[in-house]
Amino acid sequence: MPLLFSYGTLQQEAVQLSTFGRLLRGQPDELVGFEQSLLKIEDPEFVAASGKTHHAIVKFNGRTSSRVRGTVFELSDSELASADEYEPAGYTRVSAMLASGKEAWVYADARSS
Repeated sequence: MPLLFSYGTLQQEAVQLSTFGRLLRGQPDELVGFEQSLLKIEDPEFVAASGKTHHAIVKFNGRTSSRVRGTVFELSDSELASADEYEPAGYTRVSAMLASGKEAWVYADARSS
């Protein structure tokens, strides 16, 4: 089963229930070699649902000292596809190494891929 690292809204119970139909169980972890910033969301439906115009986003910088805290979840392939549909424009799914040594998918800044 694929692993997905979340540092933002996919950690929220309401988002998990609406996206996957269940609550996910995860473990704290850190994304290595990325830095976090904010992305202005242009999708009015996503903004209305989240209540925020700016959301966290990560960008690869390659520095092992750069860490982003979050949670790693185990998903089914169909749930990963649902996560792809959930993420708004500006995010792309990339494979990344976590501090735990696990490899996981993460939604990163599409402008840097």
